[in-house]
Amino acid sequence: MIKSALFATAVMFLALGLFLMGECRFLIPYKAFLVHEYGQTLFVFSGVLFLNVFTAVYLLCRKIFLKDTGRKLVHLEKQLRGGGSISEELARYLEG
Repeated sequence: MIKSALFATAVMFLALGLFLMGECRFLIPYKAFLVHEYGQTLFVFSGVLFLNVFTAVYLLCRKIFLKDTGRKLVHLEKQLRGGGSISEELARYLEG
């Protein structure tokens, strides 16, 4: 799940970067000045923004894809405690 959240965040950042490059063409003559004066600030801001977007995407993925996990685990535990066929299958799987 972390890999998919990281991939989605990277795609969003790439799309945002391409969009901003198209919209901010008027800043091209000042590129060297902006990188020299504000490069570190832009880098830190981008890193913090990437981390925040990654966290939001990761939490959204957990909310969507792990919706009924607790209920499913309770059902599995009941089957394991009951000694049904699932416990035998699980024991065979764990042995070999």
